[in-house]
Amino acid sequence: MNRLGELWVLTTFGESHGAGIGCVLDGVPAGLRVDEEFLNLELSRRRPGKSLYSTPRKESDRVEILSGVMEGFTTGTPLAMFIPNENQKSSDYESIRSIFRPGHADFTYHYKYGLRDHRGGGRSSARETAARVAGGAVAKMFLKELGISISSGVFQVGEHTSDVRDFTHARKSVVNALDPLMEELFKEEIEKARGAHDSIGGAIEVRAKGMPIGLGEPLYHKLDGALGGALMGLNAVKAVEIGEGLSAARLKGSENNDPLRLEGFKSNHAGGILGGISNGSELVARVYFKPTPSIFLPQETLNEEGDEVICALKGRHDPCVAIRGGVVCEALVALVLADMALLRLGNRLQDVKEFYGKGR
Repeated sequence: MNRLGELWVLTTFGESHGAGIGCVLDGVPAGLRVDEEFLNLELSRRRPGKSLYSTPRKESDRVEILSGVMEGFTTGTPLAMFIPNENQKSSDYESIRSIFRPGHADFTYHYKYGLRDHRGGGRSSARETAARVAGGAVAKMFLKELGISISSGVFQVGEHTSDVRDFTHARKSVVNALDPLMEELFKEEIEKARGAHDSIGGAIEVRAKGMPIGLGEPLYHKLDGALGGALMGLNAVKAVEIGEGLSAARLKGSENNDPLRLEGFKSNHAGGILGGISNGSELVARVYFKPTPSIFLPQETLNEEGDEVICALKGRHDPCVAIRGGVVCEALVALVLADMALLRLGNRLQDVKEFYGKGR
């Protein structure tokens, strides 16, 4: 499947070393003002080659809107966007044409489809996430109209973690660090891994402010379930937590429950979701990325003929994929929330009747 969503639907296409990456958004309401400057700014946040802490592959990642927009506003028809690939080096992958890279999807793609794109992994490459960011940027424009904003930042690199959540600092940090005091340590850990021809894992937190009550469709399309599915579908993500997450297993009910007051919830252990439905509190999710599997150390593996061989990679790869992963997580959260907002419109008969002028 290459689509996400029920009413607000994102479909992506393209490969890492093909002509480009793109997406089609269906279900976007007509009349939404499309801010192309913001759209390209979001792609710039994900864009590779900006610092020592990401892959040196350089792509301008300028978005071309192909359809669905007229005079700056959405028309209600499919909104198609395209991002050309400009800096492929497919020759870097020729030596591993028939070799399964450890930690990559080469092995599973080969046995599922009977063939695979060895040039950077094709659809399994994180290059595809540029299309998700483009679609998510449009979703953010929609959510802004509803008073919802989304932020993210890195709180963990390797074994080093922090409880500080300074999202303003993260936006100007070269490694998107949430804790200003941890920034240099995060950089050192990434540089150390790169210097050893290795990689390192990391984790980000994403939050959504201005959340209304009522987003989420129980029982089989809960908000936390949809978020978990979207975020776990992101390359290199191995775990997702909502609210207290894993820590809730160590708490008593009296500690984990969020007391209710007239002004709202006293705490937010639930992370903004109860029974699969948003409760009006801030949405809080943490996303954990494995170390980038593309490392420049000899590794044991197999080739397509079943021979035991040594994998020796070339190419350009992120030493810590979590650094650029935050903006993609924001995009996915935005896409899920936009979809849930449209689904919410039909939950009450009175709302439908008022829309059609029958509620008076």
